[in-house]
Amino acid sequence: MAEDLQIHSGTKAEQYSSLLPQIKGLLEGENDLIANTANVVAALKEQFGWFWVGFYFVKNDELVLGPFQGPVACTRIKKGRGVCGSSWAQQQTLIVPDVEKFPGHIACSSLSKSEIVVPVIRNKEVVAVLDVDSDAYDQFDTTDQQFLEEMVSLVNF
Repeated sequence: MAEDLQIHSGTKAEQYSSLLPQIKGLLEGENDLIANTANVVAALKEQFGWFWVGFYFVKNDELVLGPFQGPVACTRIKKGRGVCGSSWAQQQTLIVPDVEKFPGHIACSSLSKSEIVVPVIRNKEVVAVLDVDSDAYDQFDTTDQQFLEEMVSLVNF
């Protein structure tokens, strides 16, 4: 199991490519969901320095806050509400260059400017979402989508 994270510079794709095998190492041999999602969040926050990174878990008819790094966050989100609830409802990754322009955006922090939300889909059902916020506009793109979708696919939900 990898316990030291090696931070790499370079292009975004190079950073993800370096981080991906390290995440695999962190998850290897560990089956606890909280431990694994906490390590994924910590690794992403350390590598990229984003404003907020965390998981929300689907529980009954709400998303409930899971492991995260960053300022305090909204605890519960209804399906279809905000970027996280919309990603859950649509079962697709949403990239939002300017959160103020997203209809129904939930402002957990006024410092958040852009966001990407990746649904975790198992057996055709969303079981969680990975939410990443930046304090800069237009921070996320299809490179983030590709690698973050791959990362969440590694976690046993």
